[in-house]
Amino acid sequence: MKKLFSGAIAALLAITVAGCGAGQTTDNKSGGANSPSPSSSADPSTTKKGGKLTLYSPNAAEVNNPIVKEFQDRTGIEVQLISGGTGELLKRVQAEEKNPLGDVFWAGGADSLEAFKAYFEPYKSKEFDNLAPEYIDKNSVWTPFAALPMVIMYNKELVKTGEEPKTWKDLLDPKWKGKIAFADPAKSGSSYTQLVTMLTAFGKDDNAGWDFVKQFVKNLDGKILSSSGMVYKGVADKEFALGVTLEEAALRYVEGGAKVGIAYPSEGTSAVPDGAAVIKGAKNMEQAKQFIDFLVGKDVQSLIQKEFKRRSVRKDAETIQGIPASKDIKLVQYDFDFAASKKDETIKRFGKIVTGQE
Repeated sequence: MKKLFSGAIAALLAITVAGCGAGQTTDNKSGGANSPSPSSSADPSTTKKGGKLTLYSPNAAEVNNPIVKEFQDRTGIEVQLISGGTGELLKRVQAEEKNPLGDVFWAGGADSLEAFKAYFEPYKSKEFDNLAPEYIDKNSVWTPFAALPMVIMYNKELVKTGEEPKTWKDLLDPKWKGKIAFADPAKSGSSYTQLVTMLTAFGKDDNAGWDFVKQFVKNLDGKILSSSGMVYKGVADKEFALGVTLEEAALRYVEGGAKVGIAYPSEGTSAVPDGAAVIKGAKNMEQAKQFIDFLVGKDVQSLIQKEFKRRSVRKDAETIQGIPASKDIKLVQYDFDFAASKKDETIKRFGKIVTGQE
C-alpha cells in the first residue's frame, strides 16, 4: 500500500489543532513543529494551492487531528477547526445562514445532515464512482465519510459472564436501572440515530416503538448525558455498566486493552454513515470541495479503517480484521426520510418522555 500519513499518528499528541473533544466548542488552528511531511503519494486533487478552510466537526480530536494535519501539509491550506456536538454545530450553521463562517460540516450523522440540508451546497465528489452505493446521498447534499454501526458496549467488570446484553430489550432489565449510558439526542447526532434505530426495531409507525423508548428512558433513571463521548468513556471508566454507542468508539477501547465488550442487538441495528457537507454560501468553496474529495480518497479511507476501526464507504475498501463483516450484522430498514423530516418532532417527544410529560 502507498506510504500513508507518515508520522501523523505518532505526532498526534503534539498536534495542537482541536484540543477539545465532542461537546466543547473551541476555535483552533492546526500546525506545529512536529508536522509530518507531505506523503509523496499525495492525490493530484490535493496539490499545493493554499488558502483557508473552516471546519465544523463533532469528531473526536484523535480522528480529526491527523487527517487535518495531512490535508494542510498536502495542500498548503490553513485549516481552522471548530469542535462541538452535532446538534449545537448544526444550529450554528443555521444561525449563520446569512453570513456563513464555516465552510464544511464534517462527520455528523447523515440523517442529521439531511435534516439540515437547506443549509448545505450539493456537491458530487470526484470520488463519487468509487463510493459504495448504499452509503450515497442521491442528491449529493452530503458525502459519506464512514459507516457507523450502533452497538451496546458493556464493562466486563460490571457485567457478569452470561449476563452480557444481546438485544435492545436487554436494556429494559431492572438490574441495569441507572447503569446505562445514553446521550441526549438533541445534542448528539449519533444518539439521535440510536433513538431512531430503536424506534425502527420495535415499530416507529405505531406505539410499539415509543412504548419501548418509554421503558428505556425509565431504566435510564434520569441519567441523560450531554455528549456521545461521555457514553463510551463512562462505560470504560466503570461509571456505567452498559452504553449505547458507535462501534468504532467501543473498538478503540477494546484495542486499547480496556475490559469492555461489544454487542450487536439481535433485533437489528443501523449502520448509518456519518458524512461531510459543504456549507451553503461558504467563503472558501474551492477549498471546501477539495477537502470533501480528500476525505473519501483511498488514503484517508484506509487510515480510518486501520487506525480508527471505522468502516470505509469505498467499494475497494479492505476487510477489517477482528470485527464482524458488514453482511453478518443484522440491520433494520433505517428510514432516512423519517429520520430527517421527523427529527424535531422525535426529539421533542423524547424530551417529553424524559420530563414525564408523556
